[in-house]
Amino acid sequence: MWQSILKRGLDIIVSGVALFLLGPILLLIALAIRLDSPGPALFRQKRLGKGGASFEIYKFRTMLVGAPDLRNPDGSTQQPADDPRLTRVGRILRQASLDELPQLINVLRGEMSLVGPRPDQVDQLNYYTPEERRKLAVKPGITGLAQVSGRNAITWEQRKRLDLDYVERASLGLDLRILLKTLPTVLLQRGVFTSVATNQGNGEAEDKTL
Repeated sequence: MWQSILKRGLDIIVSGVALFLLGPILLLIALAIRLDSPGPALFRQKRLGKGGASFEIYKFRTMLVGAPDLRNPDGSTQQPADDPRLTRVGRILRQASLDELPQLINVLRGEMSLVGPRPDQVDQLNYYTPEERRKLAVKPGITGLAQVSGRNAITWEQRKRLDLDYVERASLGLDLRILLKTLPTVLLQRGVFTSVATNQGNGEAEDKTL
């Protein structure tokens, strides 16, 4: 019980302070997106939250509005570095993982946590195995065990195993270790834009994770 209280406290403090300090930068990014291509600055999409409840996730838009859904024959999507759907600003945002920053709002609202499995699209719940449903026992996160263990350089199956491993081992200490590993992972751009297949889909697909 106290672990969940401390985790929520950490989420509120970090997301609140980050939004306050990064406010001017977020506004500049939003302006750059609007000037670069027609369309809104934010991309919104329904995602799976704790207990299977849906919520609206926020990201900076990185793709052209109306971009086609490109999928492999098995229904998976790929996001290579030269994806023609990416805008000029969007490409930079993804490489620096800045496109995920609006999710601090989701964290502050209690829909997400700083650390947890990345949230899947709502329709993926229909394809979850009983084992995968265990992910829904915790809030989804901006970063997680999979993201500091290779990001997009790991396979979808590896990501699933790491997500379930996090659920089994979840603790405040593990969260702090993951947060400390996230910064160098992002700064060194480890695992960005490798062509790993995911089962996410639609115009903005699941952006490469933080």
